[in-house]
Amino acid sequence: MSTRATVLYDAPGPKGRRNNLILTIVTTLIFLAVVAWILSVLHANGQLEAAKWKPFIQQNTWSTYILPGLQGTVFAAVTSIVLACLIGGLLGLGRLATITWVRWICGVIVEIFRAIPVLLLMIFAYQLFAVYDVVPSSQLAFAAVVFGLTMYNGSVIAEILRSGIKSLPKGQMEAARALGLSHNQAMVRVLLPQAIAAMLPALVAQMVIALKDSALGYQIGYVEVVRSGIQAASFNQNFLASLAVVGIIMILINYALTALAGFVEKRLRAGRSRKNPFRQTFQRQTAGQKMAGKIPQEKIQ
Repeated sequence: MSTRATVLYDAPGPKGRRNNLILTIVTTLIFLAVVAWILSVLHANGQLEAAKWKPFIQQNTWSTYILPGLQGTVFAAVTSIVLACLIGGLLGLGRLATITWVRWICGVIVEIFRAIPVLLLMIFAYQLFAVYDVVPSSQLAFAAVVFGLTMYNGSVIAEILRSGIKSLPKGQMEAARALGLSHNQAMVRVLLPQAIAAMLPALVAQMVIALKDSALGYQIGYVEVVRSGIQAASFNQNFLASLAVVGIIMILINYALTALAGFVEKRLRAGRSRKNPFRQTFQRQTAGQKMAGKIPQEKIQ
């Protein structure tokens, strides 16, 4: 039996590997059987007929339903994400402020809006904006959707930011203060850049949630991609095909957002590496020794 071990469990031996292979084959066969059964049921009900999917190769379906809804989804999501990052940053730093009443006010705002469901925030904002004429009637649904997404996600981002800064070593703040920086300067110049890089995956997850929650605007009449997909399905009588297309569109958008966040994270890490004085010193010393012939080429590589 192998004596190798991983972090979580012991590496399986020959018998364990054989059992895993058998279970994998059985699971795969069951999965394929379930998929085949689902496809057969859909085919029997006429859901896989070409006529159900044909509207999505016609320009009218996209220009009338899908693209306007997609534009509304992306516009509301991007606007709310930008505003949520700004508000979340202010609230997060406010919760770490040295002034007691600032911490208290920011904490109350975060706890209130984090506890209220997003749909309830949208409905409340819609009624509030309509009664007091805060925004034009044509932008009422959009403003309510952005308000709900901004306040909820901003409160969550504030907590993510606060926990990210709190997770950093205390010596960071002490060293910054010893160099003569004030509390706010140390937060903005020293702790905040490190915290943003560390909490970037959590921020991306929250952005994906904001994108998906924009579909809740359907309840207050906002034109977004889910509402447009349902309207197209009602017109073409192909609900399964329409919802499948809408689901694929949302998956592609979320994947693009995740890929963009990964690219930004790599750039941030590369920037920190280039700015690291110890790395730069080592590279200069290595280059000098290489030119002097003190280090073999293969060792440097």
